[in-house]
Amino acid sequence: MSKYYYTISEVCNLLDLKAHVLRYWEKEFFQLHPQKNQNRNRRYSQEDIEVVKKIRYMLYEQKFTIEGAKKRFKSTKKTNSMKQLQLSFADEGCDKKKKIINDLKNVREAFRQLLK
Repeated sequence: MSKYYYTISEVCNLLDLKAHVLRYWEKEFFQLHPQKNQNRNRRYSQEDIEVVKKIRYMLYEQKFTIEGAKKRFKSTKKTNSMKQLQLSFADEGCDKKKKIINDLKNVREAFRQLLK
């Protein structure tokens, strides 16, 4: 796959799906939102195709229901956002620690100057 955008028929042929199924999934899964061009034709990006592959896998291979697949998407999203949040707090914590250490060094130096 080397294109930036794919039509609905190209995605359907690629993933062995019917167009009406893909359009239905767009209504059910908020994660799937292809852009539309001026003629209102759907344009699927690589990210959209990856989402379709995940949905297809959950529904057809793992035998999830639509509701079950939605819940799985939500739980993965929460897990990923929690990981990102933890990473940002860890980075923020390092910056705060460095600032506190520098402040303490400055206070120590100020006391040394006063004691001389």
